[in-house]
Amino acid sequence: MRAIVVACRQGWLAAEPALLISNNRDCGAINWADLQGIAWQHMSATKLGSDAALDEAMARELKAAQVDFVVLAGYMRKLGPKALAAYSKRILNVHPALLPHFGGQGMYGKHVHEAVLKSGDQISGVTIHIVDGEYDHGPIVAQSEVPVESGDTPDTLAARVQAAEQELYPRVLQSIVSGKIDLDKL
Repeated sequence: MRAIVVACRQGWLAAEPALLISNNRDCGAINWADLQGIAWQHMSATKLGSDAALDEAMARELKAAQVDFVVLAGYMRKLGPKALAAYSKRILNVHPALLPHFGGQGMYGKHVHEAVLKSGDQISGVTIHIVDGEYDHGPIVAQSEVPVESGDTPDTLAARVQAAEQELYPRVLQSIVSGKIDLDKL
């Protein structure tokens, strides 16, 4: 999220962050967004009473903020049908592996890197994909390979994958904004 905001503020990503939504009130992203003057909302099923209420509130708040694209960058919950319908083919996610491998429910963060290392694969990477109703499933927009190095731990691999994410995600977003990538054709 920070890399995307910085790219916007530096002017090479022609977009404006409109709203940060987090289900975790204590996450660092909220504090950072607040310091940057970015509007934010804490929304969770616990706070709002149900997954359906969260879904409805999220779709409503995104529309109210006049959001064109929803960019998931650390949001760890599955989106509901109203948000998905309101932003069909306009919700992107970043995954810390080369999908379709090492994706699906429970495959996030350190779990992904542990699975990659356990598999013996020599290449990991980053996937930017369109979000649909399944975990890590929608059409792939872009990928970037990250080599697995001898002696890698989940933490060392994660650091290199995160660096690749921070480079790839803003670049892909600029390609979408500029029309080089047409999400409707994926």
